Parts: sequence; C-alpha cells; structure tokens
Amino acid sequence: MSLSSYLSPTRLLEGYLRRCLTAAGLTSQSLSIDSDTTIHFWGPPPQDHRMDDERPVMLLLHGFGPSAMWQWRRQMQAFSPTIFRIYCPDLVFFGDSTTSSTHRTEVFQAECMAKLMEKIGIEKFNVVGTSYGGFVAYHMAKMWPKKVEKVVIASSGINMRKCDGESLLQRSNCECIEKVMLPSTPTELRTLMGLASSWRVVRMFPDALWNDVISNLYQKNRKEKIELLKGVTIGRDEKLNIDQLPQEVLIVWGEKDQIFPVKMAYELKEIIADKTKLEVIENTSHVPQIECSQEFNKIILRFLKGSQ
Repeated sequence: MSLSSYLSPTRLLEGYLRRCLTAAGLTSQSLSIDSDTTIHFWGPPPQDHRMDDERPVMLLLHGFGPSAMWQWRRQMQAFSPTIFRIYCPDLVFFGDSTTSSTHRTEVFQAECMAKLMEKIGIEKFNVVGTSYGGFVAYHMAKMWPKKVEKVVIASSGINMRKCDGESLLQRSNCECIEKVMLPSTPTELRTLMGLASSWRVVRMFPDALWNDVISNLYQKNRKEKIELLKGVTIGRDEKLNIDQLPQEVLIVWGEKDQIFPVKMAYELKEIIADKTKLEVIENTSHVPQIECSQEFNKIILRFLKGSQ
C-alpha cells in the first residue's frame, strides 16, 4: 500500500518545514564549491553575507537520515535571524547536495563544508554537529582550528570503537549498519525510530505512512549513502583514533540514547578537549534537538553566547 504524491504526508510536512524556514528569514540556496561538488544549504539571503555583520555564525551539520531541514528546523527557527547567522547545509548525497567525486569519508564531508564556508566568505564560525554530523564537525575543528571557534558535539560517538558498532547491531538485531541507518521496510524504520527516539507513539504508525517516509526521505542516493557508511574512518578498530581539540567543546547527549549510549558521552568529555562541558538531557534519546528542542537550544545558547 502506498500514498500518492498528492496525499503524501511527508511531502505535505516538507512544505510546512520550508515555509517555517522562509519565515525565519532563511533561503534555500545551492553553491558549486568546486568542479565536482554542489552543496545545497539554508542560510541568510545572499545579500546578507556581509563581512561587517557582527552576528556570530552557526554552522549546523545534520546526522544520517533525512536532509538538514528535517533535523535542525527548530534550531533554525529559534536562532535566526537575530541571534546567529545560520548556515545549515545538506551534507553530500543528502537533500540536494551532490558530487561526482569518488571520496566517501566524513573527512571529505568536512572538506566540502569548509569549502562552502570559504565560498560564502565566512572566515570564522561555530560548528554544531549531531550524530554523523558530529563526526564531520570534529574533523573541521581539527583541520581548521583558526576558523572553527567553538564546537558542539551532539549525540555523536566520535570516540566509538569497533565493538561499539557491533553492540549497535546487536541492539537493533540487524546484520549490517545500512539496515539500521538506511531502512527500506516499515519494520526496519520502526527499529531505527525505536533506537533514535523516546517517543513510543511513532512505532504505532501504519505501514503506509512508514513506506511514504522511506520513499521520500531514504531512497534518494541510497547506493552512495551506503558507501558513506562504509567510508567512515572513525570506529574501524578497537583503538581510539581521535585527537584532542584546541577549541572549547560542548557535548550534548540524550540520557536514553540507544545509538550512542550515554556512557560514551562521559568518556568523550575526558579525552576530546581540555575545555569541555557535558550536558545530558533526561528522558531524551538520540535526537534531543527535536525531542527536547527548548532545553537543547538553551544549552547551546549558553555555551555559544553566554546567555542565561
């Protein structure tokens, strides 16, 4: 059973999200960052990319799954346009971002995001990454310490080891990571939602709705996304392969996260940077920026601007 494009709840909700972001003063833009790669992003209108703008810049990097606006809509609405200059790109092969390059690592994603900011004309910025986007944020902070000011790592096990990936497969009862992160059936999507969200009601949605979500949000560039999962450099063996960062770092985690259990947050705090803060949000799972957006936003704001 499927829903026609005219009745698609996912398409209707996508239209609502676009209207929300437009009302927040953001525009949908695409920019070729080199001869291979085009990045789609939400950001201030092009005429607002001014060097004399004193608002701090926030770069939001989404996780594996739907495109950026689905994962960061509440933050873009809350922080734009008066508090931050918001730039929220789709990572390569998500949304409308694409490349003819054969590179598939999160390091490549970081390089693309850095090129995007350079093309726009942004010299310094804060970076906020969730889950897979946290991997990208970590590499950006490591490779460009003079450009990246403060770093927020949200629900992102950049300190994962091979055994952590194996434990995730056991919790999900799946034989490979693409079955977890790129569901192709309602059963697989319910499993992912059960791991990523503490909202139990979503598991009760009918198969027709889940198929609509899969068709609209998970099918595009599926082959390339599987390659991205296989190309992740973090967590390939039992030895940690991350370095300390020189920036101030904030770690935000959901207490009930089943993708990256909260114990990883406490370990990460001890190894990622000398100046690290950790905030654990109770009764929240892998997507606190959605499930508990008001508290998440207050935590981010306190860290980046010192606001109470």
